[in-house]
Amino acid sequence: MYRRRLPLLRLVLPRWNPSDMNLFGLQITTQKAATGQPTQGTGGWYRVSEPYAGAWQRNDEEKRGDVLTYPTLYACLRRVSEDIGKLPFGMTREAASGIEQPVDTLRVLNNPNGYQTAQQFREAWILSKLIHGNAYILKQRNNGGMISALYVMDPTRVLPLVSTSGEVFYQITYNSDANLLPESITDQQIRVPASEIIHDRMACFHHQLIGVPPVAAANWPTVKNLRILRNSAELFKNGAQMGGILSAPAGISEKDAKDLKEYWKSTTAKDVRVVGMDMKFTPFSMNSVDAQLVEQMEYSDRQICQPFGIPPFIVGIGNLPSGLKAEDMVNVYYRFALQSLIESMENLLMQGLRIRAPLAIKLDTGVLLRMDTERRATVYGGMIDAGIATINEARSEFNYPPLNGGDTVYRQQQDIPIDAPLAEAAPEPVVEPDPDEPDTEEAKKIFDESIVQVS
Repeated sequence: MYRRRLPLLRLVLPRWNPSDMNLFGLQITTQKAATGQPTQGTGGWYRVSEPYAGAWQRNDEEKRGDVLTYPTLYACLRRVSEDIGKLPFGMTREAASGIEQPVDTLRVLNNPNGYQTAQQFREAWILSKLIHGNAYILKQRNNGGMISALYVMDPTRVLPLVSTSGEVFYQITYNSDANLLPESITDQQIRVPASEIIHDRMACFHHQLIGVPPVAAANWPTVKNLRILRNSAELFKNGAQMGGILSAPAGISEKDAKDLKEYWKSTTAKDVRVVGMDMKFTPFSMNSVDAQLVEQMEYSDRQICQPFGIPPFIVGIGNLPSGLKAEDMVNVYYRFALQSLIESMENLLMQGLRIRAPLAIKLDTGVLLRMDTERRATVYGGMIDAGIATINEARSEFNYPPLNGGDTVYRQQQDIPIDAPLAEAAPEPVVEPDPDEPDTEEAKKIFDESIVQVS
């Protein structure tokens, strides 16, 4: 993957010697780099923290690979990144009437680079931001200076720098030992101006160029539950049996106690303690109700969800709150977990790709907020009755072809303003007799007389 990508970058980015202090024709003097991000690594997993001094020597440190694969944390990362990843890029143009009309999307948004689809690109962007607090998107330009590709960089290899004049640069480090560069390229660091990097960051608590990821806030609840899982695994590895106390009837020497303990452990694989007095084995026992491990783990799982803004039931923790419908659940999840990430991506892409009004880049959230068929039919039926949408607009939402006359808004006419005066009842029209027609009463009299004469 990298062998295909990095030579392309070198065609765009000049080789830079730190002693030259000149980049793209700009004379720069760097000051202390913005710090606060995780310790720089050489790729792969690296340690998050030591629970106490000397934990690394005792092989008791927590590694990022272990932390990120804890089920609840993994579910939060996967849920958010995949949900945003499945929202396609789109572009709109605002007409004079204020209505946004869809237009053709930029090619670089549909095909960001040669090894990622647009969905994978969005997922990588969000994962980098959630795990590291920062997402660095490097622009590749063609010979005409136009942006032809976008790459999500490894955040552990990118370092923001601030010059004495306040300009921002980014130092990108490559490790030739990891075969990330061809043998002909010896440079291991390049620095690019901020105009060539789209930098998306989470909450900047310590420095405005350094974001703090939600993974940092979820670290200790995750570590606690990992240790519970490890202890449970060890317990069941020993046949779900705890250790115990091995006591001697009349006391034994310290050397004999150690030898007996080692022999017991080597044959039973259980931890024991040796005391004097009566020689007998008393196993340890633990009441699962008193330990409340399930409650402890569920409480920590909820704490893991908090920094991400994810309602716990989204990742399978607890039950759906009573009275909350599926549509309400999606709206809550979108508002607290996804909306800020989506709008940040849209705004940064518009700024980085120099998209100006009336054009706009949008992620189609309709894919996420789409309702069930019955609910959608009810909503669009009401919109048609209220004159908000036309019949053909509603039919297009259900993938039905348009109808003749379906682009007209129809409204019934029985509604009138409440303060309008009531119309007076119109008098019945007076029908004037036709002079050519015989008088009705006279004709009836003649008809009656004729009947009498016949009878």
